[in-house]
Amino acid sequence: MAETAHPLPLPALHASHAGCWLRPANGETRALGKGEAVMAAADTPLLMVNAPLVATRLGYPDLSGLDLLELFAFIHPARFCVPTPKGLAHALGLEEPKDGDDVPRFLQEAAGKLLATCESADWPERDGAWSVLQSLAKLRWPWAGVIAPHIARPERAEKWLFSRLPEWEENGERPQPRQVELPEDAVEQQLSLLTGKASEYREGQHQYAQEVARIFAPRGKRDEPHMLLAQAGTGIGKTLGYLAPASLWAGASGGTVWVSTYTKNLQRQLRSESARAWPEERPDGTRPVVIRKGRENYLCLLNLEDALQGGFGGRAAILAQLVARWASYSRDGDMIGGDLPGWLGTLFRARAIKSLTDQRGECVYAGCPHYRKCFIEHAARASAQADLVIANHALVMVNAARGRDHAQRPTRIIFDEGHHVFEAADSTFSAALTGMEAIELKRWLLGPERGSKGRRRGLAARLADVSSYDEQGAKAIAAACMGAEALPGGGWLQRLADGEPSGPLEELLAAVRATTYARDESGGQEAGYGIETEAAQLDGKLVELAQQAAVALSEIRQPLIRLGLRLEAIAEDAPDWLDAQGRARIEGARHSLGWRTDLLGAWEALLERLGGPASPDFVDWLAVARSDAREYDVGLYRHFLDPTLPFAKTVLNGTHGAMLTSATLCDRSAEGEDWDSAIARSGAQHLEVAPMKVQAESPFDYASNAEVLIVTDVKKGDLAGLAGAYARIIEACGGGVLGLFTAIRRLRAVHGRIADRLARAGLPLFAQHVDPIDTGTLVDIFRDDPASSLLGTDALRDGVDVPGESLRCVVMEQVPWPKPSILHRARRAANGGGAYDDRIIRARLAQAFGRLIRSKDDKGHFIVLSAAFPSRLLSAFPPGTPVTRLTLDEALQRVSASVWVKSEDATISGEEIKP
Repeated sequence: MAETAHPLPLPALHASHAGCWLRPANGETRALGKGEAVMAAADTPLLMVNAPLVATRLGYPDLSGLDLLELFAFIHPARFCVPTPKGLAHALGLEEPKDGDDVPRFLQEAAGKLLATCESADWPERDGAWSVLQSLAKLRWPWAGVIAPHIARPERAEKWLFSRLPEWEENGERPQPRQVELPEDAVEQQLSLLTGKASEYREGQHQYAQEVARIFAPRGKRDEPHMLLAQAGTGIGKTLGYLAPASLWAGASGGTVWVSTYTKNLQRQLRSESARAWPEERPDGTRPVVIRKGRENYLCLLNLEDALQGGFGGRAAILAQLVARWASYSRDGDMIGGDLPGWLGTLFRARAIKSLTDQRGECVYAGCPHYRKCFIEHAARASAQADLVIANHALVMVNAARGRDHAQRPTRIIFDEGHHVFEAADSTFSAALTGMEAIELKRWLLGPERGSKGRRRGLAARLADVSSYDEQGAKAIAAACMGAEALPGGGWLQRLADGEPSGPLEELLAAVRATTYARDESGGQEAGYGIETEAAQLDGKLVELAQQAAVALSEIRQPLIRLGLRLEAIAEDAPDWLDAQGRARIEGARHSLGWRTDLLGAWEALLERLGGPASPDFVDWLAVARSDAREYDVGLYRHFLDPTLPFAKTVLNGTHGAMLTSATLCDRSAEGEDWDSAIARSGAQHLEVAPMKVQAESPFDYASNAEVLIVTDVKKGDLAGLAGAYARIIEACGGGVLGLFTAIRRLRAVHGRIADRLARAGLPLFAQHVDPIDTGTLVDIFRDDPASSLLGTDALRDGVDVPGESLRCVVMEQVPWPKPSILHRARRAANGGGAYDDRIIRARLAQAFGRLIRSKDDKGHFIVLSAAFPSRLLSAFPPGTPVTRLTLDEALQRVSASVWVKSEDATISGEEIKP
């Protein structure tokens, strides 16, 4: 039995915008100033929660102490916890601290509860803890000495992580799915089964499910998939609406359905909802539902082993040990949005988390000693046998473009959050020849530069056995590595700034940089933003340098092509030493080579066009990437004018059935739903068959439960006025406000002016780009505390699901006009000019408004602090939603009184507008 938990007798510190409080080991809590708090923290290790956030509040970046989040991650790996005192209380089953003054006492209590867990006989995460603790003690982890007396040495030696992880098993190839039709009554019954007898009947959901079923019908002609565009209003239950026919088809046909999302939040929701249709495991132990992400999301066991054996130093080495502890209990090894706490990496203020994943695609596949236990390979094999694969838009597109196994490409795909397919395709099917990208390629070819730590090896080292066996292959490797010397090296940005570029690629980038600065007229130079210029009417010298760079890139690409052919020959006429694992490693190397040769080919095509006539299909430009006036990249860019063209060709044509669905798929103009815009941004116009269309209206009563307020007296450019407006709105609402900004600088300025004032009123304010917390965790904190508010940018405008009291008001600082970039200018000219801008703005407004009402019981206000709000944009809001122009004081009265009005109410103050 565990001993009764007693508060840990160590001093504890809590710091917020409202103030600082310190509690000694045995004594009473007292308030103190920031300076005294910093001195106390420097003098002795203090208990605290989220040390980086406390450091930000104190203005003391070197703060360190006994962070309870680190202790929680050690004792309860792979367990969710909101990284606040309140969140920690919920995770440990303790009473919440009443206020800031009570937090230090709570920290001592929480620490005691965690340490008591270590002595409990039923501690579920005991296995492996003692061994990891010994390693952490050698690294001088502050908690090691505190925990050691509470963890008994096990009677038997604990297995090392790499011995404990299960191996994946090879399965036979799944047969192609049976051709089946889905009867209407079967779809109806399946939907009723998933929703449950107690749920209310929603006509829109049932109609939606019947339409979705049509994409699973047998295909009539090759390259003519069943294509459905589905506008599904918030609240109709679209997730179960498409899972019903999807699960029915998967069961009847033996096939796999892929559901692709844009945000991690929806992936988590889908995993939860899918439990209604499928069990966690089949009788044979395989999983019918699998989440699949890009390999850069998963823990690389070889990178972790290197980190544990000296590749990481200092605090990063401590993080590696905590990650190893997590890996033993993780469901699937997903480090980005999975069961690794999003806050864990930020506690160590380093890019170490990314260093533990395969960021550069240098996996050695079967050459890795952990290949049979690899999380990525587990996911890939599980998805091949799954009924439902939950993925993201980028992965679906990348796999279609350069996937290793054509037989495993999805043939039935549902693109949820379908309004983001255009952006995902724009990112996937583009080319960027930049200094940073070229350096990554050089490291992949040659390995890390001298003085760099880590296991990373170059191409020659990864294929050493091939070199020793095949002379032509060895020559190709040597030629490619020799050509790689022409790529930029360490310190390239400084050489460009000093006017001393080295090699043909750096000389080109230096010319790109000079031309961009000379031509830029955006005003971004003075403001510290990135700058760009179109790749037209270029100087002859720059064109000449581009041709020289293209030749240099060709001298890398051609040997890589020859090497790929040699690897193919070796695989076909295998030598005696080439076993199954060696064959798999060669196949993996061929895949990586194909990816790099395609990349180099795209770069060459981009350079060869410079100086010639413009292509009507592409938009090319030069740019210098900057943040706060600091340059961090220089390069040339090429995007499709219409990225849905390659999307349709590469992804849609290969499917038998596909659907794009969203609550904001269509633009809504004064004339009604605009299906032409949905078709244009879906790729459907590039198919040989016309898409099917369905629309299901939201069942929510927006007229009674929501109100749009356009505030007319906050002047543009008046930061003090803007900050004052945000503060007063948050105070009037009592928190629960999501503030959306179009510029990071304004966000930071507003936060800096009002955070302390609000905190003193018991209204904590968090912000992207200010607080050292990842976006997903910020949303978790916001959702967990109805008194808190959150400021953010585009990432919070879409995909944030916070139903209930935690989100009661959305405030936009101004109309979200599109950024006037070169790419946007080209698309605007090709798609109707100002009408194209209006469609984009209405979509952004609709997405932001969609954050407000997430369930039938939600109520709230949507406020825009801009008098210059064109009436033509009002159709972005759901029909019947009352819209009123009024002053800030009038808006505050409405918010404070929670007055819900309908558009026909004649008693409303202010100028009312009907959308």
